[in-house]
Amino acid sequence: MYAAFFRNVNLGRPGSPTREQLESAFLVSGAASARSFQVNGTLVFTCAPGTRPRVVAARACEAMRASCGMREPVFVRGVAELAALVAADPFARRVADGRDACCISFLGAPRRALPALPFATPRGDLELLRGEDTHVLSISRWIGASAGSPNAWLERHLGEPATTRNWRTVVRLVEKFGLTA
Repeated sequence: MYAAFFRNVNLGRPGSPTREQLESAFLVSGAASARSFQVNGTLVFTCAPGTRPRVVAARACEAMRASCGMREPVFVRGVAELAALVAADPFARRVADGRDACCISFLGAPRRALPALPFATPRGDLELLRGEDTHVLSISRWIGASAGSPNAWLERHLGEPATTRNWRTVVRLVEKFGLTA
């Protein structure tokens, strides 16, 4: 089982697919099953044995480009990998109060190196805690009228697209699909 995380997608908005278009794009592209999760461009899918999930996702992107004009990148992760990350409880001693948010940003590869972590922006609105080849964990903090954007910061620094989800989204995804590490 795999999760596809699309950048900058809100189902049904202009340039984004509807839930039906998203799920159908994966099914016609070789997924055995496809189920949208929330409206933020997150989808869980399965593949037949021998089918490569990133190939299915790339084909689904092409199908959505044709059906609704969507041109956003997708980041594919194994749900078992996400379950192991959730089980490790990476935010156990970190606090995100009020509107602050614990976040995970999914990255592509290859990419430029991250700065030494942990790292905080001079404004204090973003704290990058830990980075791996495939993701970065951070806390977005509200300072004044706005919050830090891990996605914008990472894209500027790395020169590559990324997509970010609230950590609770990943926890709920793992809980919903009943997987354990």
